[in-house]
Amino acid sequence: MVLVPSHTLMDAAAVNRALVRISHEIVEQNSGLDNVAIIGIQKRGVPLASRIRKNLEEIEGVRVPMGILDITFYRDDLSTLSAHPVVNGTDIPFDVNDKKIILIDDVLYTGRTTRAAIENIFDMGRPANIQLAILIDRGHRQLPFRADYVGKNVPTSLSEHIDVEVTEVDGNDRVLLLKEE
Repeated sequence: MVLVPSHTLMDAAAVNRALVRISHEIVEQNSGLDNVAIIGIQKRGVPLASRIRKNLEEIEGVRVPMGILDITFYRDDLSTLSAHPVVNGTDIPFDVNDKKIILIDDVLYTGRTTRAAIENIFDMGRPANIQLAILIDRGHRQLPFRADYVGKNVPTSLSEHIDVEVTEVDGNDRVLLLKEE
């Protein structure tokens, strides 16, 4: 199976607009940023989280705590990945207890990454709540999760894939729809 780009769903400007809108929604839904902390899921959720954090600081003048979460060892398919999975590391430099955690990732698909991330966070403590911010929701959930903040809903077929590129990892910002060829 070869995946080829079908078309660009979001360019750099659209990605930025979505992240700014999500940032404003986070402030509105939480009546400010008291007790809010951000956690980006490795790999592309981390730069998205960093940008949202910067937006929140510009909007409210408050620097919220930010952490990085690697869910590798919480995945339910770990045994099928590789004998030596790549671990990017977790760094949560704050106590998660009683915090309003904004969990940030690039794509919401089956919900399994979200489940793994939530289990990982609960192993660290008991947050007041966990909210989910996603750049792209492509549907096809296998677990009962829905994002609180969505950049763009993109209904896809099972033969289509979403590729999110961010400057910090890929050299540019865009979201591509890929199709099997």
